[in-house]
Amino acid sequence: MTPLEKKYLRAMAELGGGPHRSGDIADVMQREVRSLAPTRAKLISKGMIWSPSHGDTAFTVPLFDAFMKRAIPDLNV
Repeated sequence: MTPLEKKYLRAMAELGGGPHRSGDIADVMQREVRSLAPTRAKLISKGMIWSPSHGDTAFTVPLFDAFMKRAIPDLNV
């Protein structure tokens, strides 16, 4: 994964297990939703996340939020 993709997943983990609104993830990252759309799409194509409904994003693996917090303890990495 790219550094930005890792940051996206870490921001999702900060919000918990999900699903989460794309805008909420962008808020955690202090970015515009539109600027993160390609990153979100790449993570979906890689099977890391999925969209259970329009605008929502969730991890494909249960408890992946806890793993991300352990693997990347600092949100601002």
